[in-house]
Amino acid sequence: MNRLDFNGRHAIVTGGAAGLGFAIAQRLAASGGAITIWDRDEVAGTAAAMELGGAASFVAVDVANEASVQRAMKATLAVSARVDALVTSAGITGPNAKLWDYPPDAWRKVMDVNLTGLFLCCRAVVPAMREANYGRIVNIASVAGKDGNPNASAYSASKAGVIAITKSLGKELADSGIRVNCVTPAAVKTAIFDQMTAEHIAFMLSKIPMGRFGAPQEIAALVGWLCTEECSFSTGAVFDLSGGRSTY
Repeated sequence: MNRLDFNGRHAIVTGGAAGLGFAIAQRLAASGGAITIWDRDEVAGTAAAMELGGAASFVAVDVANEASVQRAMKATLAVSARVDALVTSAGITGPNAKLWDYPPDAWRKVMDVNLTGLFLCCRAVVPAMREANYGRIVNIASVAGKDGNPNASAYSASKAGVIAITKSLGKELADSGIRVNCVTPAAVKTAIFDQMTAEHIAFMLSKIPMGRFGAPQEIAALVGWLCTEECSFSTGAVFDLSGGRSTY
């Protein structure tokens, strides 16, 4: 594993208690950074921070709740005076169903977590980054946001929204020292698969020319670099990690 230069930096990773978020937190911690995990699972979040070691901490947060996000930001700044990077990894898939059968409550929940939650986290963190005139924001989107997956209209729409927010915020902050980018992985085999049907998992695999799912560590490698100072001329950009599925 190549060691990135994240020495002396501090990152917030939402959804960092498990899966892709934890792999990203591991990569940044291994590269010399301090990590604050934001997650709603207190047991898993506490355990993840302990596994990462002394430079890691955990703050319980519901990213879909504005007051909870604001409290989490206040608690984080009480421990660390600055936030150098924000990785918005918290997300859910929602059920697999045709749009005309899709439960409206499930639609709203997916949007609340994947899109509104990301908006609230960026909104909370950006003022501190602007004050420091430095920051790296990496939003976890999905190839579904580019292609649109059948039987996953809410998830696909929410991730398309993540791409759009990234482009918009990147332009708004382009005249500062803050860079905003997103990654669009194809399916990565984590516990989030437990939320999907076997048929949907098979469909996603069939679309990947490499014939396999991504590994969390592969995504973390690119996300980690996007969090570093070396990522200096890319902003509002979309980085593909799809095993050849997406070529644009």
